[in-house]
Amino acid sequence: MKSSDRPRKNTKVLIAATPPSIFPAENKNLNSPLGSNNEQVTPLSSDERPFGLFSGIGMVFANMIGAGVFLSTGFMAQDLRPGEILLAWAVGAVLALCGVRVYSAAAVLLPESGGEYRYLSILLHRSLGHLTGWTTMLIGFSAPVAIDALAVGAFAETMHFPVSPQLTATSLIVGISIAHALQLKTSLWTQNLLVAIKALLLGGFIAAGLTLGSWEWPNWQPPRVDTSFPLRPFMNSLFFIMFAFSGWNAAIYAASEFRHPQRDIPRAMLIGCLGVTGIYFLVNWIFVANLTPDQARAVFDYENTRITLGHLVIRNLTGPVGGSAMSVAMILVLTSAVSAMTLVGPRVCSAMARDGFLPRQFFGTAGRPPRTAIALQSMIAMLLVWSQSLTQMLQSMGAILTIFAALTALSLFRVALDPRFTKKPGQIDMVAAAVYILASGILLFFGFQNSPNLLFWIGALSGISLGFYLISR
Repeated sequence: MKSSDRPRKNTKVLIAATPPSIFPAENKNLNSPLGSNNEQVTPLSSDERPFGLFSGIGMVFANMIGAGVFLSTGFMAQDLRPGEILLAWAVGAVLALCGVRVYSAAAVLLPESGGEYRYLSILLHRSLGHLTGWTTMLIGFSAPVAIDALAVGAFAETMHFPVSPQLTATSLIVGISIAHALQLKTSLWTQNLLVAIKALLLGGFIAAGLTLGSWEWPNWQPPRVDTSFPLRPFMNSLFFIMFAFSGWNAAIYAASEFRHPQRDIPRAMLIGCLGVTGIYFLVNWIFVANLTPDQARAVFDYENTRITLGHLVIRNLTGPVGGSAMSVAMILVLTSAVSAMTLVGPRVCSAMARDGFLPRQFFGTAGRPPRTAIALQSMIAMLLVWSQSLTQMLQSMGAILTIFAALTALSLFRVALDPRFTKKPGQIDMVAAAVYILASGILLFFGFQNSPNLLFWIGALSGISLGFYLISR
């Protein structure tokens, strides 16, 4: 980079990729970052941006598929019948696709990295964006990285790997972080390779389950069967499913690094979400057709045994060797998820640094990965790996992320109803936003009834984040 192209201090910053036409005519200054790191940022040309449609699909695919889909149905089978389980996954898919439509509209309006942090900061209020940014860093990415890395360590331990799960998880986080911090191209190739491996492994599992497993409609009944429709268990199961579907919005966090963000990000989210939806239905059909609720109870002891429903199915169909092969597959699947979250998560931290809410060093240099932000997220994840309070914090993850997604949907109504905004979302976008907000409200109502401590976690996170917001202003 030429010296004349380097960031300079005390000069005005413009987000060059953001189309000015969406902003209120009386408030053009919304087209600039929100904080105090007033340094000139030279935007990347389209040729310098590494990500395209395939990369975006890979981000969505890798972020969505983790251990959740191999566990959730085991819990659900204790209260729901086979048809009700598949219906719950269908409802989750519809809600995820509504979310895709909402975020696609937001990505067209604001094709900038940062995700919900960027959308809520500009379209609703800076304090909401700040709250979302901190929560996304701590819960949206760092905690899942820690959980998946620990699971990799635990699966390795079941295969007699002579290292503790915590040490294996720490080594994995460090290695993946280095790969994504070297160069954008290295980061891209690392992620694409792991996505390809994950796709092959999932394809092999589905092929084995459909070829060797049962095709008959299962006639088992859950232990806690109810003659009427089990509304409360059904609604509570949607939290598991929404968490399993989370990640469909992964591409938005690195929007500034896409060659054609307004075109490719909506397509990547839609194609990725539809593809994963198909995979989820096939995987869950294999589970309900080949396992009974009593067998599926093995997931309740997952923390100790690391036995997933995939292990049970493959072991029943192919024997003990198949169970060991499933452990290897899970290690690679979860490694791909750790890589995906290490790729996209630090872009939130980088966007906040660009806006002055974090030190300038976390923004990094245009055309290179945000290395300091990657290091920060990885250190938080490693701290959580060795923490004893991780499980308690994760209990509130699904509810908190649902709230921020609903706020993003609400921001579209602000754009649509405020006459000062010159560019508006479409009618289908608004219908999808309304459905998502309504569904989120119903889910949270049942969630708060089932777990009142969610209010404590949301209040604690909000208080800490807003305190930092007032200080950093």
